[in-house]
Amino acid sequence: MTTIDIVAKLWNLCNILKDDGVTYHQYVTELTYLLFLKMAKETGTEDQIPTGHRWDDLESKPAPNRLEHYKISLIHLGSHGSSLVQEIFGNASSFIKKPATLSTLVSEIEKLDWYSARQEGLGDLYEGLLEKNANEKKSGAGQYFTPRALIDSMVAVMQPQLADVIQDPAAGTGGFLIAAHQYLKKHHDFDALSEAQQRKLNRLTFYGMEHVQDTHRLALMNGMLHGIDSGIRYGDTLSPDGQNLPEASLILTNPPFGTKKGGGLPTRDDFTFPTSNKQFCFMQHIYRGLKAGGRAAVVLPDNVLFEGNIGKQIRTDLMDKCNLHTIL
Repeated sequence: MTTIDIVAKLWNLCNILKDDGVTYHQYVTELTYLLFLKMAKETGTEDQIPTGHRWDDLESKPAPNRLEHYKISLIHLGSHGSSLVQEIFGNASSFIKKPATLSTLVSEIEKLDWYSARQEGLGDLYEGLLEKNANEKKSGAGQYFTPRALIDSMVAVMQPQLADVIQDPAAGTGGFLIAAHQYLKKHHDFDALSEAQQRKLNRLTFYGMEHVQDTHRLALMNGMLHGIDSGIRYGDTLSPDGQNLPEASLILTNPPFGTKKGGGLPTRDDFTFPTSNKQFCFMQHIYRGLKAGGRAAVVLPDNVLFEGNIGKQIRTDLMDKCNLHTIL
């Protein structure tokens, strides 16, 4: 069974939840909770989950009692276990209303060919689900998922290096950071790195921020399954949270466009040109957040090229401070 087959089977399980009024995006979030428990068992990393709240504990419960146990576990895991577990299950709640619905999901997940899934790559499986969700127009998740072909092209052009500190200030589900990690893995033998290099790669290379909690948990799960401590923080880059992101030598991002809700200004106070326009705010964050000699590749709407007033001032400041290489 290939990853594509497993993704299709998992996606089709959504039809079971439609009777409970669950949307596609809610389904992927729900599936993330269940897959985290199952994949922890499959990868031998259950020690980060408190006993009594693991996959086998859920599966062994009688079908009528399983949903009640599951909902208690979601609350418990939000404040117990490893820091990753607590972040993924932070403020978690279930959209499932019927015990039979959960039992069907658990038994169908258990039936999948997990040996093949591990061989093919659990990260690819999960990314396949995220892509399905993004392509489903009703889910509204497309805004958090940049097409993989575009991400890979931008990463290939920017050529990440082991010495880089890489940031995505609008991380979504973590696609840019994961692609940068995979690029490094393809061009370097990670096993041959010194202990200091491995520590730097694992803990001090990848940073990001995502301000929607459900999307943040998808990003954490995505990073974990691709073998990286993604360092994606939950917060708003256009608030003082964004000022705490470390300076980067490479920024890769596809930030949100439009104006802040209510037309208000960002709450951080270090922008030279305050504006409610999100893309101009993110532009300022990016070129202010680069180390000397740093570089960035960014997806932006074309109005950044011709907007007057503050837009013109920001473009002038950008040209004064940076070497603008290509507009595509």
